[in-house]
Amino acid sequence: MSTAAPGGQAAAPGRLFLVPAPLDFGCEQQAPLTDVLPQATLQQAARLTHWISENAKTCRAYLKRIDACFPLAAPLQEQHISELPRHVHKKGDHTQGNIPNWDARSLLAPLLAGHDMGLVSEAGMPAVADPGSSVVRAAHDLGVQVVPLVGPVSLLLALAASGLNGQSFAFQGYVPQDAAARTQRIRALFALCQSSGQAQVLIETPYRNPALWQALLHALPPQARLAVASGLTLPQAHVASRSVQAWRRTEWAPDKHTPTVFAFGL
Repeated sequence: MSTAAPGGQAAAPGRLFLVPAPLDFGCEQQAPLTDVLPQATLQQAARLTHWISENAKTCRAYLKRIDACFPLAAPLQEQHISELPRHVHKKGDHTQGNIPNWDARSLLAPLLAGHDMGLVSEAGMPAVADPGSSVVRAAHDLGVQVVPLVGPVSLLLALAASGLNGQSFAFQGYVPQDAAARTQRIRALFALCQSSGQAQVLIETPYRNPALWQALLHALPPQARLAVASGLTLPQAHVASRSVQAWRRTEWAPDKHTPTVFAFGL
């Protein structure tokens, strides 16, 4: 959405909207958008015509779903969608030295021309457990207003439902894939729980969910509390929190297709 300037003056900068996406990316079943996102968020998204995304194809699919609720300001084929560089969403925005010569301001030219823009990830809130923080920093550096819109954030939904320490927690992202390194990392994080009381939150690529689950059951002591939140916001959502000892007596395990958040602590 443009902010026109009268009298031929330079347009006032647009705003960068952080547009949350539903949590059903990659799932066989999708939740109705109006069940998981407020009307005001969907209406604002429908007014935007310039986007920065992880993946343009995914962004177009999301816009098509929005259009079914509220008509888009421009047809899908006329939406301007830029992608974050591959190395940014593969290695993250904050790993030291991973993005040489990368300046996110190059994606924000439409803002300076007076267009509002949307930043969107494939699921949840962009720049939280997803790439995009470099774009947000660049917008602030340019003096552009950043507006986060309301929507689901899987990490906070899982933490709230876990019974773990919601006053002190840390999102640790992904643990190593190597089995020995993964076990070492999980035990180090539990030692942090013991020393500080801080809850630890993890995620994994869905097809590795079973391997992480087994690693948690093996590496954590019996008295540790382990929570899992799988398929959040979907009808088949599974949320449970038990001691590791109790989990070891069950046969439940996360599947390879459903986004899942893992959390543990005391």
